[in-house]
Amino acid sequence: MQSPFVRLENVVKRFGPFTALNGVNLSVFRGEIHALLGDNGAGKSTLIKILAGVHRPTSGTIYIADDPVSFVSPREASEAGIGTVYQDLALNQLLSVTRNFFMGRELYWGPRPFGLLRLEEMDRITHDEMIKIGINISDPRQAVGTMSGGQRQTLAIARAIYFGAKVLILDEPTSALGQKQQMEVLKTMMRVRARGDIAIIFITHNEIHSKLVADRFTFLALGEVIGSGTHADLAHGDIRTLMAGGVEMRDLEAEVADAAGSRSG
Repeated sequence: MQSPFVRLENVVKRFGPFTALNGVNLSVFRGEIHALLGDNGAGKSTLIKILAGVHRPTSGTIYIADDPVSFVSPREASEAGIGTVYQDLALNQLLSVTRNFFMGRELYWGPRPFGLLRLEEMDRITHDEMIKIGINISDPRQAVGTMSGGQRQTLAIARAIYFGAKVLILDEPTSALGQKQQMEVLKTMMRVRARGDIAIIFITHNEIHSKLVADRFTFLALGEVIGSGTHADLAHGDIRTLMAGGVEMRDLEAEVADAAGSRSG
């Protein structure tokens, strides 16, 4: 059986007296989309920042390909193959697609920063890498600001993969997009999954989007895992209940039923 490429064991993160994560376990496999779901304050952002090297866990262990790791910076996480695409995308809308693709990693003839940019080679690489995951940019020197939101997400994903991401963390990639652009991003995710060598962590509030593309689910509430399983394991009602906080949702439904009974009486 395939072993997880990323594994978290009993990860705890405290900020002073506040416990943001309390004994979180998570397994993410290559060639799969793993949806990480939960309401605001559930701990999703803290968890991905630990994986991305922004925060260090208070306790617990992170494994990459069965090797324990301890990242002290985002650079270390990136070198280990963790690519994070945040909601703001870290793109400069005034620069070209190519310049954004290679931002900070430009190719030069001669020593940096005094050499000449190898722009034609950079344009070709950018164009080819975008096509690999389904977006044909006819002019890679066009400004990123002229691209649709879905195309910008694809650019950020293609950039992360080209520069070595084996784990792709997508932070709410469809949240600020229209319906057509949301579908573009979901299709991009499925093309990346089809490669078979990338593990995708899909952070989302959108139950429908997670059901469309995810192979596995982990649900967080108040810093703890309240449910997990494969797509086949979870029925539609299970996903909806866990999205709403599990036991708390059932308690609320019971209170509503009691209140309705009291009014009718």
